Amino acid sequence: MTAEQLISFARGAPSLDIVDVEGLKAAAVRAFDADPAGVTAYGTSVGYPPLRKWIAEKHGVEADQVLVTNGSLQADAFLFDHLVRRGDAVVVERPTYDRTLLNLKQMGGEVHGVTIQPDGLDTAELRKLLESGVRPRLAHVIPNYQNPAGVTLSLEKRRELLDLAAEYEFTIFEDDPYADIRFRGEPLPSMLSMDSRGVVVHASSFTKTVCPGVRVGYLIGPAELIAAIAKRATNLYISPGMVAQAIVHQFCVSGAIEESIRTVRSALGERSAVLAESLRRHIPEARFVEPDGGYFLWVELPEDVDVDRLAPAAAERGVAVVKGSDFMVDGGRHALRLAYSAVTADRIDEGVRRLAEAMAAVRG
Repeated sequence: MTAEQLISFARGAPSLDIVDVEGLKAAAVRAFDADPAGVTAYGTSVGYPPLRKWIAEKHGVEADQVLVTNGSLQADAFLFDHLVRRGDAVVVERPTYDRTLLNLKQMGGEVHGVTIQPDGLDTAELRKLLESGVRPRLAHVIPNYQNPAGVTLSLEKRRELLDLAAEYEFTIFEDDPYADIRFRGEPLPSMLSMDSRGVVVHASSFTKTVCPGVRVGYLIGPAELIAAIAKRATNLYISPGMVAQAIVHQFCVSGAIEESIRTVRSALGERSAVLAESLRRHIPEARFVEPDGGYFLWVELPEDVDVDRLAPAAAERGVAVVKGSDFMVDGGRHALRLAYSAVTADRIDEGVRRLAEAMAAVRG
């Protein structure tokens, strides 16, 4: 690779120019001024109490239904650890977030991938799977701007999924860190807010709306489930990071979070549009669903383009991508996940041009 700068479509993280560093600095000062004892003490395993209360109000639940964790990946890990035993059936989307797949496989879960369509998980395929006798403990679903596919679960499918969970007695794990990063369309209600039968556990995070470095996520579920997981958390680490959670709390109550969401939305909306336009120009045979929000665009390439060969060829030309096969138990050999969140709009077209060159090289 020459000295030209690497263009990375690999990481789902915001670029520094859209992080409100000044707002976070001010929130940190306020946090230490307002509650020095709470910020510097061990605290409780359920998280920083004022932030816990703020999250509960945002979602219209009781505070004892909320556990604030070190990032939402830890919320996932706690829930999997609590619910999934070796040999248990678990439903995931196909494709799904690579770390979820990894964690469930490491726990010995029997993973069943259900195809994703442009309007989200194929509920008819899921119903067939359930009718065939598979009895999952859990269905892991990323309903908004899914990672990696970028698609959104329709309202109709949300209702159908809730009915299936009640009928076949499994938990829907609604993993929802991207909901606020919406560029287009109307916001859909969360399955948590639609759930009258206690079948949903919800997770989200401040990674995509504030910044990844705070590592603050949360889990919302029935109070007894949260209490059981909190007990485990106490034994694991006493409490999560109070400093980070108190800063996030101040950032939220001051209204800086709304401002931050607006900044991220507008920047990523532009980047997503530029990426789609560049793909149409440089790789016209690429197939993709343009996302309505979030961080990712999933690209299906022609059959003669194997991503095992394409990824290193792209790297040689100074562009980083993630192979589609990383997000599935099998398949994805002709697909890529492109994260546009960290690439400024002026670099995207050049990145796609290099990717097109790499494609020509592996096909040639």
